[in-house]
Amino acid sequence: MVASALPQGPKGGRVMGNMREFNRDALGFVTRCAREFGDVVSTRFLYVPAYFLFNPEHIEYVLATGSKNFIKSMPMRSPFFQRLVGNGLVTSEGDFWRRQRRLSQPAFHHDRVNAYGETMVAFTEQMLARWRDGEVRDAHEEMMLLTQSIVARTLFSADVSGQSEMGEALRTIIHPFASQATLKWILDNRLPTPGHLRFNRAVRKIDGFVYRIIAERRASGEDTGDLLSMLLRAQDEDGSQMTDRQLRDELMTSFLAGHETTALALTWTWYLLAQNPEVEKKLAAELEEVLGGRAPKAEDMPRLKFAEWVIRESMRLYPPLWGVGREAVRECEVGGYRIPKGMQIFAFQWVVQRDPRWYTEPERFRPERWGEEEAARLPRYAYFPFGGGPRQCIGNYFATMEAVLILATVAQRFRLRLVPEHKVELLPTMSLRPRDGVRMKLEMR
Repeated sequence: MVASALPQGPKGGRVMGNMREFNRDALGFVTRCAREFGDVVSTRFLYVPAYFLFNPEHIEYVLATGSKNFIKSMPMRSPFFQRLVGNGLVTSEGDFWRRQRRLSQPAFHHDRVNAYGETMVAFTEQMLARWRDGEVRDAHEEMMLLTQSIVARTLFSADVSGQSEMGEALRTIIHPFASQATLKWILDNRLPTPGHLRFNRAVRKIDGFVYRIIAERRASGEDTGDLLSMLLRAQDEDGSQMTDRQLRDELMTSFLAGHETTALALTWTWYLLAQNPEVEKKLAAELEEVLGGRAPKAEDMPRLKFAEWVIRESMRLYPPLWGVGREAVRECEVGGYRIPKGMQIFAFQWVVQRDPRWYTEPERFRPERWGEEEAARLPRYAYFPFGGGPRQCIGNYFATMEAVLILATVAQRFRLRLVPEHKVELLPTMSLRPRDGVRMKLEMR
């Protein structure tokens, strides 16, 4: 293998490397790296070297065409994630991952997911029944609670609304998972800090709940039409099925990934629509033409084109998953640079999806771009909010349909206006969240 010298990158400190600058302003740091050093950038976090990639061609190699040379990155293999999702699809590797993916795939088939459309809309209408004209609500909190309820019902027919014990435990683990999951928090997970003790107690409570549901469902043999029913019936080529532990891990993985992505996509969609009234008008016109005031259905998806573009554009500008990581398991080459075994590799949707090389007016919220020739000319990995390659999120269709149906249901009844005195700040941890929520005033149409 012939490769050029090491890629350039920010100097960093002698001990911490680039850790302090990254922790101080992660989005600004990765953006500056791309602007100042190019498509492949060398960085270091304490003793761990890492390359940042910003070219779609290089990202495609890591995630897709050369994916056999990589596994999930170091943070995803930490005790934090192992305790939370075990050996689910997000964290497992090799033959075991391929088996689990094969067994899980039918549960996410389009026809199966379409059957959940009615549940998605029904839960959204229950939320709207509590909303009142003129009141102020945190759009992020509302979307999180809504998608938690939807995913719990479609996964294992559970009710996590209100003040249920299950709901409280889920919120306890979601807080560190989504809000505090910094690299330090993850690496320190073995320490008996109060936060980690609360986290581990909540996970034990969730385990008891999930295992009880699995045992009851195995005993009854009932098919309730949810994901658990599909997974219980899934058989591999040799006739083997998932163990209780494997079922638990896949349910937890699907719950955490399934509600977080959609909730954040919708949160940032309301934020962007409030600042772009001309887009909101176009959306309202499509909803009136297609739905005429009735509730949307899964069958309406092909006609809700602009609504889907709105979600897609929102996820371009504010990708819920703003970076994706891998670790090289064998030496290879990317962009003319040698990638040694053990190197951490990161690609950032936040930067690539705002790159003017691929997008005209990249900072502008313009959903129409997805129906134009510009979209057809995009390099394949200039847009990858769900990752890509064989490890692409298995629930991407579920999340997209859910977001569009919720958007259509809410936007027919309410406009959401930003509260002027509330400052919306980005909190880029494991996902791209608003630091103190997104407070919005409800206006009934």
